[in-house]
Amino acid sequence: MKNVNYSEEVTATIVAAYAANPNMETVKDLAVTFDKTTKSIIGKLSREGVYQKESYTTKTGAKPVTKIELVTQLADYLQIDVEAVAGLEKSPKAALQKVVDVLTIN
Repeated sequence: MKNVNYSEEVTATIVAAYAANPNMETVKDLAVTFDKTTKSIIGKLSREGVYQKESYTTKTGAKPVTKIELVTQLADYLQIDVEAVAGLEKSPKAALQKVVDVLTIN
């Protein structure tokens, strides 16, 4: 017989609490309430299909953009194939961002 760490009632309570307020603070509160680790709670929420990983943001709060995305934006703006500007992704990110910003403003 399989050892059950979470009863159906506890699982329902955890899922309902997290669904009402899906953040890391809720996970920590649930871990304390049910005497589990935060990793255990996250694992259970993941298995139940409700856990939402917190998305990474930059220091300014914006979603990060990769150099590949910047090169793709540049190629789209110039209406050329991305392969035509192959190698630009090795440029400094700040330089690529500046070029994209200047081109999209004009």
